Amino acid sequence: MNRFALTLNLKKDPELIDQYIAHHQKVWPEIIESIKESGIQQMEIYQVDSRLFMMIEADDTFSFEVKAKNDAANAKVQEWETLMDQYQERLPFAKPDEKWVLMNKIFEL
Repeated sequence: MNRFALTLNLKKDPELIDQYIAHHQKVWPEIIESIKESGIQQMEIYQVDSRLFMMIEADDTFSFEVKAKNDAANAKVQEWETLMDQYQERLPFAKPDEKWVLMNKIFEL
């Protein structure tokens, strides 16, 4: 089992943040299916103010590169990503094509 932590910001607008949260209370079934098919077994998103934190647990078949390729070919995932993009704000140090930024683990107890 592999664990990944990622982060992203939302636009600093309380109404948009509320809408983003509401969408995540009713994630489309096609999105859930896409996540599971990629090898992700557990995914959680946490929010404080405009900061998001995502924790992923995935099996050994999971690859960010393969998931990105499959997502690019999936019209429903692209529709979801376009919808979510209106709420999301790239981190200043993110690469041009990067939304969620992979975090480095610096401590474990």
